[in-house]
Amino acid sequence: MTKYMRYILPAIALAILFTASAGEASAQDILRQILKRMDDNNKSLVSLKGAIKMAKTDATLGETDTTEGELSYLPGKSSTQIYLRIDWTKPVEHLAIANGQYILYRPGANRAITGKVDSTKANTKAGGALAFMTMSKAELSANYDVEYKGEETVGGGTNTWHLLLKPKKQTSYKSADLWVDANGMPVQAKVVEKNNDSTTIQLSKIQKNATIKANDFRITPAKGTEMVKG
Repeated sequence: MTKYMRYILPAIALAILFTASAGEASAQDILRQILKRMDDNNKSLVSLKGAIKMAKTDATLGETDTTEGELSYLPGKSSTQIYLRIDWTKPVEHLAIANGQYILYRPGANRAITGKVDSTKANTKAGGALAFMTMSKAELSANYDVEYKGEETVGGGTNTWHLLLKPKKQTSYKSADLWVDANGMPVQAKVVEKNNDSTTIQLSKIQKNATIKANDFRITPAKGTEMVKG
């Protein structure tokens, strides 16, 4: 991931694949229930607004860089159909993805980086970690093995199911964790890279199917801003 793309969420297709055995009927039933709720949530999701928090941890240094902001999201079946905007507050950054293009505007540096989503590395396209919201059952099951880790509370009190997901194919990361609420909405995701660095995304104050206008995804840098091709 280039330094210009570090605030674009790591692209992940989060998934659930059931494993069955005679002694794991209960866990299998729970996983089946989670998948159904996620699928129902996915089908009913037209738009999403809320608060977002991202924590990036350097495993070698033991340091974590945390930033917070607000997001607006419209799902789609491909990187050219997804609309995403994140307005980070610390530091101030504005990211928008629309029509297969992205712009990352840093007013403090008087610079904006633009480019095609498909021209970025595979782990940054399709709107990052939010891409799992648009995946079909077949895509989910084809890409991951999953282990149910139990019930956990995240984000100051949200009850969730915790899932550990391991990619079935070669990826730039080795595993991902997903926390799903009772409505089937993923509210937290953690990606662990092969060097053990990790990125955790947490959503809160979620407004499902809120009104979002096309202009909400338009970022207009101030006059005199340096424009850089990413």
